[in-house]
Amino acid sequence: MQPNTAASKQPNRDFTINIRVQQGQRDLIDRAAAAVGKSRSDFILETACREAETVLLDRRLFLLDEQKFQEFIALLDTTPNPQLQKLLTTKAPWE
Repeated sequence: MQPNTAASKQPNRDFTINIRVQQGQRDLIDRAAAAVGKSRSDFILETACREAETVLLDRRLFLLDEQKFQEFIALLDTTPNPQLQKLLTTKAPWE
């Protein structure tokens, strides 16, 4: 039977990421990690992953007010785009 420790509950981490930081940066990270009860590594990994998701979502999702949306649609309608036309006229796989 496996021991019931925090280390045994962690998923395997197969890769290492090394970064060099200044003393003040490390101290800041350590204080923040301690404030939320996490290790430095866990804090850095969770924060970096959250920021990475935000960056990627910002490239896929954008919100427009009604006026900007209408301008966007008008631009799409007046700009020839064969790939977009094919996408919009292709039947969805579930139909």
